[in-house]
Amino acid sequence: MTPAGQRDPAAEARPRRRGWLTLAAVAVVLALVAAVGTRWVLEEFRTPTCEFTAGASAERRTPEQAANAATISMVSIDRGLPPKAATIALATAIQESKLRNLTYGDADSLGLFQQRPSQGWGSEEEILDPVYAANTFFEALERIPDWPDWVVTEIAQEVQRSAFPDAYADHEAEARVMASGLVGQSHAAVACRLDAVDSPGSAQDVLDKAERTFSGEGTVAGDTVTLSAPASDEAWAIASWAVTHADAEAIVRVEVADRLWNRHEDPLTWHTTAAAGDGTTVTITVASD
Repeated sequence: MTPAGQRDPAAEARPRRRGWLTLAAVAVVLALVAAVGTRWVLEEFRTPTCEFTAGASAERRTPEQAANAATISMVSIDRGLPPKAATIALATAIQESKLRNLTYGDADSLGLFQQRPSQGWGSEEEILDPVYAANTFFEALERIPDWPDWVVTEIAQEVQRSAFPDAYADHEAEARVMASGLVGQSHAAVACRLDAVDSPGSAQDVLDKAERTFSGEGTVAGDTVTLSAPASDEAWAIASWAVTHADAEAIVRVEVADRLWNRHEDPLTWHTTAAAGDGTTVTITVASD
C-alpha cells in the first residue's frame, strides 16, 4: 500500500571504565536469565508500544500518542477530507506536541496543536479536548483555497503560523506512514502491545467515544460493540482507532474482515481467522469482570 498523502555533546567516559560497566551489565542480565528464565526477563523489559507500518516503513509511538493520532485521523474522515489532511495534521501535531495533549506551552499555547486561546482557537477546556482541537485545525485548513495542492509542510505552516516554519518537514515522512494505516489505506497496519488489563471496560463507553469522534454507528451487546462502516478502508480505519484506544478503554479484541487483533496473543500482529466477515463491520470486545 502507498503511504497516505504521498510521500549537546556528552562527556566521554574513560574507555576502561565503560568496558567494566558493560561487562557488569551483561553479567546482571545473564544472572537474571539463569535465575528466572528468558521469558520473564523479556516480559520485564517489555514496553507498551503501538506500531504503524506502510510498505517497508514503520513508526512506533506510545499508546497515548497513538490514540491521539487516531483521533485526529478519524476526525478528518468524519469531515470527509482526503488522506492528505490526516498527514498534514499529524505532521503538525508531531512537531507541536509530539502527539501529547499538553497542558502547557509557549505563551498560552495548549494541546495537541499548541493552539492559543488568545488567538481565537477556543477556550482552554475546548483546546484540551482532542476532538475539538482536531476539528478546529481542519476548519482552518479548509478555509485555505486549494489546500490539497499545497506542499504538506507549507500548508501546515499556513494553518499554524509557527515561528519555526521549516520544522514540519522533519515529520512529513513519519506522518505519511502513520496516516496510511489510520485512515485505512493500509490494512492491518496498526497494532499495539499493551500492559495487561487491570479493570473491566465498557462497550457503551467505546460506542459513545466512537459516536463523538467520528459519528460512529453501532450497537452494544454485553462486552462487545459492533460498528459499521460504508466500505472496507473505513472499517480498517475504525479498527485501527479501536486498537490505539485499547489501553484507555480496556479493549482486548478487535475483529474486521478475516483478521483479529488480540491484546493477549502476539499483539503486534493481526491474525487471520477462519470466519471471514463482510469487511465493513468492526467488532470490538472489552475486558469483562
